[in-house]
Amino acid sequence: MSLKFRLNLLITLLSLAFILVVGTILVNDTRISIRERVEAASRVTVQLLDTVIISSALNPEYGPTHKVLQSFLQSLGYVRSSHIMLYDIRGNVLYESPESTFKSHVHPPEWFVKLVAPKTETVERKIRYGTLVVSSSAAGSIREAWAGFSQLMWVGLIFFVLLNVLVYALLSHSLRPVNRILASINRMEKGDLTTRLPTFTLPEFDRIGHSLNRMAESLAAERQLEENRQLTQLIQSHIEDERRSLARELHDELGQYVTAIKTFAVAIVNKTKEKSPDISSNAQVIVSAANQIYDGMHNIVRKLRPGALDNLGLSETLKDAVQYWQNLHPEMKINLSLEGNLDKLGETLNINIYRIVQEGINNALKHAQASIIDIKLAVLADVSNTEAANIALTIKDNGVGMNIEMVDQTQHFGLLGMRERVQGFHGRFSITSEPNQGTTLYINIPQVLSEQA
Repeated sequence: MSLKFRLNLLITLLSLAFILVVGTILVNDTRISIRERVEAASRVTVQLLDTVIISSALNPEYGPTHKVLQSFLQSLGYVRSSHIMLYDIRGNVLYESPESTFKSHVHPPEWFVKLVAPKTETVERKIRYGTLVVSSSAAGSIREAWAGFSQLMWVGLIFFVLLNVLVYALLSHSLRPVNRILASINRMEKGDLTTRLPTFTLPEFDRIGHSLNRMAESLAAERQLEENRQLTQLIQSHIEDERRSLARELHDELGQYVTAIKTFAVAIVNKTKEKSPDISSNAQVIVSAANQIYDGMHNIVRKLRPGALDNLGLSETLKDAVQYWQNLHPEMKINLSLEGNLDKLGETLNINIYRIVQEGINNALKHAQASIIDIKLAVLADVSNTEAANIALTIKDNGVGMNIEMVDQTQHFGLLGMRERVQGFHGRFSITSEPNQGTTLYINIPQVLSEQA
């Protein structure tokens, strides 16, 4: 059922209710008016006839009372709202008043007569040599009332029809924008976010149109942002794949060559230690160089892809990384706090959290001049959903800090990279800092726990 039809039906029902109420009031007023009119006319008629009866009794020379009344009634003729019958002493009809000819062409329906007709009142007078009977008669008044009431009914019916036609036309014109709005919403639901609504005449529809246009613009921007996030995740995924591949090749291929060179050099040292000290000394230099190359290769492999992440999980990898940075910078204190189950986050999330922590520590080491770095990673399970979790990561230092409002974060690629990683998981990234009061990074990521972690 359309809105236009429902509104028109509502107007129709209200109009009918109004007409019924007005009609009920008119019928009730008409019934009261007819009753009072008939009762008054009957009383006047009875009083007039009583006067004639008394006058005849006081003046016997006028003749018998029934004859006097007969003569008087014949000269009187029709009496409105009264029906008069005169009988002689034997019950024969001497006189019957004629019916009313007022609006005799009007024939009110039976239902109307039943609604407005008053109760018939009868007055009987015993006179000398006869009987006089006066009955109330509302026929003329009812015909008169029906004539006026029927005119009002026709006027009301015409008004009712015209009102509904005008309301339907007005609603059709006023609600015309609804179809365009619904069509635009359907196109948006199907993915067409280029849909825009024009300016409407009615302010209510115009506000709806502006709201839908803004919503479409927001959805388009959100879609573009989501596409950028997906592209960023894809690029980062490819980068991590390349890092993993490069780390494996460095470890497997270059590691074997370095190990072989070291093995050959050690053998040369052992064979020439006594006979050719110079050769042995040069071979020992080769062994030292091989060890340095091997250590440097391991550092590069660690930066490219932490091996512990694939074998031991995120917790042990972070502990190992913190210990490594602590050894490199013994003058600093790096605190790591882990809370919750970190073993079900999945490979993609693991490597991204590791990279965020790695970048956060690097920034603190390079720029913050901090002496303490606090890292807290918590996986808080959702009590209402056992498969959902909320990942909260905080990296805080006590360094020199900065004025956030004066810093263009888009030019700080470390911060920008962390923000993009977090947004790729629909998370929130924020930073608070003030000069000489350190810097704190807040990362919050909603995540579904993975059983394949």
